[in-house]
Amino acid sequence: MTNITFTVEFGGGLELLFSRLKAHTVTMTCAEGEMTIPVADVLVHMRDKMLTERAELFMQDDTVRPGILVLINDTDWELEGGLQASISDGDTLVFISTLHGG
Repeated sequence: MTNITFTVEFGGGLELLFSRLKAHTVTMTCAEGEMTIPVADVLVHMRDKMLTERAELFMQDDTVRPGILVLINDTDWELEGGLQASISDGDTLVFISTLHGG
């Protein structure tokens, strides 16, 4: 099995839900014969292993809540396939909340 390592970054206050860290280095194991991991699997990993509080502020059902911008290597994840987009070794996945008080 192949492991990939990538960076997950948070902005707009989301870091408060993830140990108050703006950046995390994540290593995950790919499915047999694969060299990438679907974003959907990364979200499950984040929810189950990284999220420290208030999951409802980050996820709704099996995806991120509305109002959270998701970028894969500085590109909107919707252009990359959304939940079916793939994360490769060395990629950067960014989550930015666009909803916050003032």
